[in-house]
Amino acid sequence: MMEYFAVDGAHPLEGRVTIHGAKNSALPILAATLLADGESIIHNCPSLTDCAAALEILSCLGCRVKREGNTVVVNTTCRRGYTIPNKLMERMRASVLFLGALLAREGSAVACWPGGCALGARPIDLHIRAFQALGAQVRTWNGQLYLEGTHLRGRRLALPIPSVGATENAMLAACSAEGITVIDNPAREPEIVDLQGFLRRMGARISGAGTDQITVEGGYPLHPGEYTVMADRIVAATYLCAVAAASGEGELHGAEGSHLTPVLTALTAAGCEIASQADGLWIRRKGPLTGIGSICTGPYPAFPTDAQPLLVAALAGGEGKSRVTETIFDHRFRYIQGLARMGACIQVRGDTASIVGQPLQGACVEAVDLRGGAALAVAALGARGESRIFGLTHIERGYECLDRDLSALGGQISRKREND
Repeated sequence: MMEYFAVDGAHPLEGRVTIHGAKNSALPILAATLLADGESIIHNCPSLTDCAAALEILSCLGCRVKREGNTVVVNTTCRRGYTIPNKLMERMRASVLFLGALLAREGSAVACWPGGCALGARPIDLHIRAFQALGAQVRTWNGQLYLEGTHLRGRRLALPIPSVGATENAMLAACSAEGITVIDNPAREPEIVDLQGFLRRMGARISGAGTDQITVEGGYPLHPGEYTVMADRIVAATYLCAVAAASGEGELHGAEGSHLTPVLTALTAAGCEIASQADGLWIRRKGPLTGIGSICTGPYPAFPTDAQPLLVAALAGGEGKSRVTETIFDHRFRYIQGLARMGACIQVRGDTASIVGQPLQGACVEAVDLRGGAALAVAALGARGESRIFGLTHIERGYECLDRDLSALGGQISRKREND
């Protein structure tokens, strides 16, 4: 029996929701717990299937893992081995982050190629080049990746593009490399700053996250740490776009406006009122949602690729014309087929989607990836009539309870089984 979201759309929203912890911060932080023996405590760790996979990887490596609500305790004292089972490695893209942590702590790591959403080519060559630059030996055989690096040494690394995962893996591996590692052209996302915050709690000598150069003084002993994960900025963008699509107003407790500047700018241009509050963000849409001209995704601080489907979903049900160019993933527009079933007028040519806003109708659609699935829910809230959204396993990788939170905002959405 397949589960789906049943959405009765075209009802203005009114409510308040709390933004849960950031998946893209929690995953590298969980990997980083391997860097020291003892018990680390991670607060605001979201209960997502990707986080569950990360905890299962830690368990398979011999760590004792306990979750109490949104607090996770990881005890690495009894950890053993350095091989990640294929079935876990294939479940999510971020499993690759355990390679840097294992290389730093054990001097070895073995795994297959990582899985995740099918968003096009997502090679890990930049990760491998960073490991090799620090002195690791890398070889592949029979579909497995073998890393050896018992004597890593710090050096200057220049990333050709600001890859988030490669930056995080370089930070993790550099913590055990003797001497100073300088990472030029790193990713500058807030989640990188969050990882640095946890590493500092563990005693790491690291600085520069959020700028164009990160410096790590490696080789010093680390200790377990206690840390609170930042709020998820893409989840916040989802709920901002939901209000924009359906109209009404909402409060987002915990949302950090400075992490979402391009999204707030786009939604304001489309006719929304947005204000920062002491504990988050407030948004209201009273009149029609209008076109915004052209935007282009890019590495932080540009418009985030993960928020692109959410904004397009809102604009599709509005008025006027917009153009969105995707520069990060070549298969990011697959969700548009679902929007088309709702009556969206969107034409994709190469890496650019041209949107002509018009009223949407409810339809039966299926999520094909994480953010695309959330985008369908956003569109359904603004569409007339009922929609059914299948493929919830994709959505659950990045949202604790999307239906619960959208209901808290006033959306008429519920989880059902196909035979109901």
